[in-house]
Amino acid sequence: MHRVLGILLGAVLALGLTACAPPSAEPEPTTEPGATTVAFYGDSYTRGTGASSSDKRWSTIICAERGWTEINRSENGLGFVNRRASMGPGLDDIPAQIIRDDPDIVFVTMGLNDNFSYDGAAAEIRATIDSDLDRLRQGLPGARIIVVEPFWYTADRPASVDVIIGWVRDAAGRIGADHIPGASHWLDGHYADDDDSWMAGDGLHPDDVGYARIAERMDAELQALGL
Repeated sequence: MHRVLGILLGAVLALGLTACAPPSAEPEPTTEPGATTVAFYGDSYTRGTGASSSDKRWSTIICAERGWTEINRSENGLGFVNRRASMGPGLDDIPAQIIRDDPDIVFVTMGLNDNFSYDGAAAEIRATIDSDLDRLRQGLPGARIIVVEPFWYTADRPASVDVIIGWVRDAAGRIGADHIPGASHWLDGHYADDDDSWMAGDGLHPDDVGYARIAERMDAELQALGL
């Protein structure tokens, strides 16, 4: 397993988890008057990479169950720092897009891919976590912000995983956001090398079953928050 992880880390170090193409291009949502709009700032695990279609990803499942209008701004390989500078105009500053969207609720599900930049950019990652969450709070003073512990994709966990988790948790508390802990363990026992795998063929992202299980866990957490 350690040899497999080493190969994966070498392959994804620069780009993060980007092996599968996204289910489809993201259309601009149509917002009904009075509807609750929900924006998602995340990576491939929130974009739904590995799912058979976008309606199988966890974000779309929880929005459909609640009658929310989904604005999914998530991008493959994206971290608070990882791949950000290479995303191109507009996509290099998704928090600004979300502020313009003016949603009622914002989910932040970032941090997984920053593990692949951690050795050379730890200080920048920590600073950008703080600045991104500060900007979202200041730009959307009336929105409910929900910060989710960064997801993870193997049983092997480099030390950086828990460091980044701590930085995200602390920043969420500082801006008064809701925080959902434990998400980095939601696929435990069901990774690519496990007998009961919930991972897609690339071994990096959940399949439809995996996203359904993430949606179930997220649903329980949201109910506990009164949503």
